Amino acid sequence: MELNANIPSGPLAEKWDNHRFSSKLVNPANRRKYRIIVVGTGLAGASASATLAEQGYEVSTFCIQDSPRRAHSIAAQGGINAAKNYQNDGDSIQRLFYDTIKGGDFRSREANVYRLAQVSNNIIDQCVAQGVPFAREYGGTLANRSFGGAQVSRTFYARGQTGQQLLLGAYSALSRQIKNGKVTMHTRQEMMDLVLVDGKARGIVTRDIISGKLSSHSADAVILATGGYGNAYFLSTNAMASNVTAAWRAHKKGAGFANPCFVQIHPTCIPVHGHFQSKLTLMSESLRNDGRVWVPKKPGDSRRPGSIPEEERDYYLESKYPSFGNLVPRDVASRNAKEQCDEGKGVGTTNLAVYLDFAEAIQRDGKATILKKYGNLFQMYEKITASNPLHEPMMIYPAVHYTMGGLWVDYNLMTTIPGLFAIGECNFSDHGANRLGASALMQGLADGYFIVGTCIANYLGSNPLATVEASEQPFTEALKQVQANIARLLKSSEGGPEGKLTVDEIHKELGLLLWDHCGMARNKEGLEKALKELPLIQKKFWDTVYIPGTGEELNQSLERAGRLADFLEFAEIMIRDALAREESCGCHLREESQTEENEAKRDDAGYSHVSVWEHMGDGEEPTLHKEDLIFENVTPSQRSYK
Repeated sequence: MELNANIPSGPLAEKWDNHRFSSKLVNPANRRKYRIIVVGTGLAGASASATLAEQGYEVSTFCIQDSPRRAHSIAAQGGINAAKNYQNDGDSIQRLFYDTIKGGDFRSREANVYRLAQVSNNIIDQCVAQGVPFAREYGGTLANRSFGGAQVSRTFYARGQTGQQLLLGAYSALSRQIKNGKVTMHTRQEMMDLVLVDGKARGIVTRDIISGKLSSHSADAVILATGGYGNAYFLSTNAMASNVTAAWRAHKKGAGFANPCFVQIHPTCIPVHGHFQSKLTLMSESLRNDGRVWVPKKPGDSRRPGSIPEEERDYYLESKYPSFGNLVPRDVASRNAKEQCDEGKGVGTTNLAVYLDFAEAIQRDGKATILKKYGNLFQMYEKITASNPLHEPMMIYPAVHYTMGGLWVDYNLMTTIPGLFAIGECNFSDHGANRLGASALMQGLADGYFIVGTCIANYLGSNPLATVEASEQPFTEALKQVQANIARLLKSSEGGPEGKLTVDEIHKELGLLLWDHCGMARNKEGLEKALKELPLIQKKFWDTVYIPGTGEELNQSLERAGRLADFLEFAEIMIRDALAREESCGCHLREESQTEENEAKRDDAGYSHVSVWEHMGDGEEPTLHKEDLIFENVTPSQRSYK
């Protein structure tokens, strides 16, 4: 596997402009001759589909939901970053670039991150033009708030439903192209495999979730915008349908998978409350603008929060990190919450929670102001916990949220398979070892609206492509393989349910294994133990999983089983990647590599690289490749938020 990042030469601030000028173009009359497949309709997929169709390409877009509006991007709450400097508080493209590089613990490419910061301002203009109802100041100007990992206010927001509003903007642009006949929308379709012709990505095989029918679709290029793999842990903040399948099937066809061990644990989630829970709920990081995080100073203090006087409270983030306080990055806040609970100062029935208290903010600004900022978040919390944050503190605890790892892509967002592009959370490119809050929406829309169009044109303009039909041999072979995979999934169910396990029972076992040994903290002994236990869970799945029904009908158990089968395979490279990275960086905390103050301790000499895994065949150990990270514009240093 050859890793060529294709980073343009020249000064950092000029790379993207120079690259756009030197990239090949496809003239408007010729664009209609090309068909592009986009898998996924979240912010990245919807914006890419709308943009490419607007440019004149014929686009076929696929999603597993009944409508693009139901993509998981709607769940994003707190906001989207951009370097507009409306607050006149010292922000700039350079500062956004640096904060993102530093927040990712110096484990991302300079060129990609600077481009992201450059186009961030265009995103806001685009979304305002679409009518996205960003919060505004009294005079009508767009409002900003602070987020973790930054000392400036650069986050644009729409109360606590920013993702939903941005997705509606992208969906409106997509709907216009559907109406114009430039986008063919395929809903309730799950990608089952990638089809290669002469080594290039030329189509996909999908399964209709309602009827079970398999079908093939050909194109000149394929774009994956299918999100992250956080649901490998079973409990996460991700939508239940979020999965790794599309990316994993591409990986098995030759696409390198980068940094799979980089999994963000979000510090501000509603704690686990029972064994039968199927997902976790995120409380926006924006709440840390006004909420103060604390625990009782005395371990085992079970009094109600209102009964604990100020002098007996430990506002540990404010005392430990005076410069950033409660707005430290997510990995730092998560580790500190775990540390407090490990010391016996956790609260709630499980003692695995800390308080997020709004009493001071309410007294200072009034209930009306706080509800204007966070009202829907307060309502959501109260519905789930039966506790009103206006009257008593929220209880929060870290949970699996975002995945920085993903398919390896070069500067053109293309994977190691020619013609296969990955955008948004599906790729690894912009966040390093830890994503700053409000940067997921920024990356998804940057890739879709402003970057991938240039990259697609450059690929099509540089590669003469013969016409390929979905009836040709590579497609029929892929179809047969998908049919065989479905038959294998159903095989263990032939004898009936007696003595068998459900998909969720096995998925919970995998999730617990990953959370215990490859979660908030990892060590060599635990990772090696996980690597030994994983094959036992894989065998249990194939021998004992029970899936009622057939493959020729609506069968949610079959859907979940197929996704779990991929998670079980994917978990191996996640664990191997964590084991191979014998340093702490960002969200990846190796217990053997900490400073005296229990902060992540990087090893730049040994691990300043992207880890890229190559699939060598079923049953074979994957091969690790490395892309060295070169820093010419920033100097990697020990992160400090004090």
